[in-house]
Amino acid sequence: STALIKSVAPNDRLDELDDDEVSLTPSMMSSDDEGAATTSPRSRRNVQTTTTTTTKKRFGCCKSSNEQIISANSSNDLVSKSSSFGSRFNKKGSKAERRAERQRRIIAKKKKRRREARARERYRRVPEGILIYRLDTSDRTITLVSGPSSNTDMNTLMTKMVVINAKPSSDISRRGIILTGVRGEIHTVVACEQRTAIAWLESMDMMLASSPNDATRAAMENQLGEGVAMNRVLSQKSTRSNWAKGKESKLSQTERDQIEERYVNLAAYSNNLIRAGAFPNSNANSQGKGKAAGGGGGIYYTVTQIHDDGEEYDEETLESIAKRRAVIKDSWDFFRMVCSLLRDKRKYDEVFRKLQLDPVYSYLNSMTGLNDPGDDMAMGGNIGADKPITQMHLAEYDDMSNSQIAKDLVRRAEVALPSLVEICKALAGSLGMEEVGVGPVKDASAALRKAEKKYEGDVLKVTDYCRALLVVKDFPTLLALLELARDSFGPLIRRVKLSTLKSDRNAKPGGYRDCIINLELKDHICEIQIHMWPMWVICGVDGFRHYRHCLEYSTDTFGDPYEALAGLDRKTMAELIVMAEEAVADMPLETLEWYHEKFILDYFAEVGLFLHHGLHEWAETTLRALIKLRCQSPDIGPDHHETITLYKYLEQALRAQKRIDEADEVAAKIAEYKQLKTNEKVEADKSTWDQWVTEPFESIVDPNKKEREEEERIKKEVRASKKAWRKIREERFRFLDAN
Repeated sequence: STALIKSVAPNDRLDELDDDEVSLTPSMMSSDDEGAATTSPRSRRNVQTTTTTTTKKRFGCCKSSNEQIISANSSNDLVSKSSSFGSRFNKKGSKAERRAERQRRIIAKKKKRRREARARERYRRVPEGILIYRLDTSDRTITLVSGPSSNTDMNTLMTKMVVINAKPSSDISRRGIILTGVRGEIHTVVACEQRTAIAWLESMDMMLASSPNDATRAAMENQLGEGVAMNRVLSQKSTRSNWAKGKESKLSQTERDQIEERYVNLAAYSNNLIRAGAFPNSNANSQGKGKAAGGGGGIYYTVTQIHDDGEEYDEETLESIAKRRAVIKDSWDFFRMVCSLLRDKRKYDEVFRKLQLDPVYSYLNSMTGLNDPGDDMAMGGNIGADKPITQMHLAEYDDMSNSQIAKDLVRRAEVALPSLVEICKALAGSLGMEEVGVGPVKDASAALRKAEKKYEGDVLKVTDYCRALLVVKDFPTLLALLELARDSFGPLIRRVKLSTLKSDRNAKPGGYRDCIINLELKDHICEIQIHMWPMWVICGVDGFRHYRHCLEYSTDTFGDPYEALAGLDRKTMAELIVMAEEAVADMPLETLEWYHEKFILDYFAEVGLFLHHGLHEWAETTLRALIKLRCQSPDIGPDHHETITLYKYLEQALRAQKRIDEADEVAAKIAEYKQLKTNEKVEADKSTWDQWVTEPFESIVDPNKKEREEEERIKKEVRASKKAWRKIREERFRFLDAN
């Protein structure tokens, strides 16, 4: 494709364009599902896209506009069109027809002159400190098309360059691109917006992977002089472009052109949506809408499509791009959700680690639940089909369908619900709990789905038709609640499930852990869910949705959220980055604050795309910004597990750039954190029981001594924990003795 420049003036408006200049998405490509490129026989046009970046050197910044023109006409089409045009004028027509044709040509010439005048005027109206460049991907040249500013250093100004290498810069704004010319010169351009820099860099990376054509060789000869050997220069493209590595290196030139065009079309379509204000709630700070909004509606990134006179826009091509964007958007949303789910799982794991430091935990960990084999098959649990408790089986159920049984159980749950509410009020009042909830009775259809999924269709094993929840602030309160429940309505209790709170048992899918009490009220088994406040506060009432998604998508099988990107080709990865930039369009990295959790998650997901796409410089820049924000957060800080997770990815990005010394420094910080957590556990153990030491040589004489000592240590730990519980019980829950 050929990329030409067009200036973009700050005050230009799309509604001021002529009839033949329309702000629409440029595309002459079908969707990926349709295979190769297709050209509509009734719609032949030139497609022109304009993007703009800025360059910051020692003298200021530079604005660059990238305008791509794609001709959909073949040479045969042009010949036939020309011949038909001539035959039309050779045919004798009426005076009115000749006058109309003459008028049409006059209007077309006027429009052309107005466009040329407007282009010249735009170049003159470029703001101070901004330069406009033209990128021509056919011969790999970047050319200055606007005049210099008053403070421009003419000695360092780049006027024209044949690009042989392009890579991201380490600029904190994440908008810089380092360009290397055929003569060895190096310049850095800084775009006005993040997505502009990303689109430019991806386009140049595709450009450099292609084999040099005659136009490229001519441009290089013009820069280097005739007779200069260029084989060494041309060979560099195969080692410096990511699109020339791996399976992408086997693509034909036609395939490369198709991929490039589809990428440009998607980027342009996404940009048009942003500029049109299609995401009104995405900007947390902007007071305006559409093009008037900051960030996403900047005037320095413009995409327009210019039609030949009399041509109509092909809506089918626009629809194909929209469909492709919808597919990529769904993929981005799923990947972002995986990042969110695994982030919350790590939070649950960290909270449970801290909860185990409670002095009463060893006592709780030694307790055995009632009818509680757990769900962990490796520990002798059940998988649901052999659940130890079920609803009462009535004789009339023998002649009823599952749906009828479920409806009858729903009716019985509604009868038992008032009694469950009274019990929960009594427990909450005695223990001073503020978080109490009584859920709606589970409907019959939901019960049938759960029975089919977990209990092989047995609706009698569903025991949460009638349910409620209590939130306790710590383990001592949980122990007090269990004791109070035993003393108050012990004969009604059918199950106490503590298995997910045990250190040797697995958590629920997604990392959540809680306690469940089942009791029988009015011949119906009800459920009380007891949540720990530190875990509850992570997701709140959305915790069940987190659990359901983790179960549905098996996210616990991912050790790293970025593993979800495994197997994606480079084209799809580039398109996902377009969607990522669309998500953060109104929150540039340099304006991000520690409380912008939604955008922090978006940037974290984008880091994974950068790492897998080979953009390690931008991954590093983003990670350093996120680490800084996490350190500023009053709820997180530098030693939080989330911050350390970001450091792990930073180490990976640095090692990919061969910056070993910096990577080793980050690795040392991570090791220091692990040692800190180990010492924290040791200190907690010391405060609960006296530390004892055995001589190492004694184990040689008695090979079973280690096992016996481990058993004795656990017993001693439990005794000390139970003693701590009695002390806390005396201080906080003295009313239990009165009961």
